[in-house]
Amino acid sequence: MILYSNAKINLGLNITSKREDGFHNIETIFLPVDVKDVFEILPNPNSEKNNVIFTCSGLTIAGDDNSNLCIKAYYLLQKHVGNLPSIKMHLHKQIPMGAGLGGGSGNATLVLQHLNQIFNLQLPLENLLQLSLELGSDCPFFLINKPCFAKGRGEVLNPITIPALNNYKIVLVNPGIHVNTKWAFSQIKPTIPTNSLSNLVHQDISTWQNTIVNDFEASVFKQHPAIASIKTILQKTGAVYVSLTGTGSTVFALVPQHYNINECISLFPSDYYIKASSCNGF
Repeated sequence: MILYSNAKINLGLNITSKREDGFHNIETIFLPVDVKDVFEILPNPNSEKNNVIFTCSGLTIAGDDNSNLCIKAYYLLQKHVGNLPSIKMHLHKQIPMGAGLGGGSGNATLVLQHLNQIFNLQLPLENLLQLSLELGSDCPFFLINKPCFAKGRGEVLNPITIPALNNYKIVLVNPGIHVNTKWAFSQIKPTIPTNSLSNLVHQDISTWQNTIVNDFEASVFKQHPAIASIKTILQKTGAVYVSLTGTGSTVFALVPQHYNINECISLFPSDYYIKASSCNGF
């Protein structure tokens, strides 16, 4: 069976406090975007032991198998349920990595969901949410996979409707720069915002550029001027809102439905990753 794993963006991202467990509490709005990796996951009855054979194509995946979230998802689930049949898994990678798009998290979450289904494990959503959080703070979102206001590490999720987005689409621009997440968090001084994102997002969309912020922008833009320049360029093309997503390096713009993506592409180097997506996710 062919499966698809989508990306996400953060509409606003506030780091509100440092937790005793070493993680941070955040406040953000996750939005699914129609940019996808492609999977094939099949049982492997010929294997003599319970394991996963993983292959990939498309964009190069950094790191070894021990750090691959898809493989970690298989063994995490195996540890939870006991005897898990062997599988063969192929990933065609199209979502840039280290880009703030949650591609790896979406991949790992899809593995959990699909294995639960094909092997009839009957794990309820609550169990899958708990397991996915062990793989990454934004993994639980991909089990909901609709616009959500998120708090805690990102696992406290409340679906949200944002009617203003219906008139816009999303343009993603990634320069191929990898922003180190640990470094990015080390640059942040946690602050509780004076007005919650859950309120700001319901104000007129023309106000968002001055009120909805990503706390990582200041340090990431200073460290990587090329990323900052993407925001400047997009703001001059008729976008109503432009922001970094996650810790970067992707910058996204909310643009009118009639926006010409080809004109946008012409503004950036040919090796930049540039895609458009519906604001409705899919």
